[in-house]
Amino acid sequence: QVQLQESGGGSVQSGGSLKLSCAASGDTRCMAWFRQAPGQEREWVAHITTITSSATITTLDSSTHYADSVKGRFTISKDNDENTLSLQMNSLKPEDTAMYYCAAVNSYCGPLVRAADFRYWGQGTQVTVSS
Repeated sequence: QVQLQESGGGSVQSGGSLKLSCAASGDTRCMAWFRQAPGQEREWVAHITTITSSATITTLDSSTHYADSVKGRFTISKDNDENTLSLQMNSLKPEDTAMYYCAAVNSYCGPLVRAADFRYWGQGTQVTVSS
């Protein structure tokens, strides 16, 4: 069983920055950020999949993928020692306003993912960007 807890949301002006974190427990080989604005469907933001050596518990390879709407502005990363996922969000825009959710699955992900691919979800953290 994987548990996820997001933190770091808040309110910021357009052009500002925020960093979201997601503390995870359990096997989280692929982790992602999704977001959902009121009245809209849940939207994939970015994901990261990591391959680790079970013998040495070191990262052998990792890959990151971003939605076009956030590419160049957001950076997803994962601290495997702490099993914590982060999302650094820069140059925020009002259209980035949404509830942001951390998601995980204990299998490797390809470059394309959907919400249905993820078994575990956090409760979300609100990000509000004012103009």
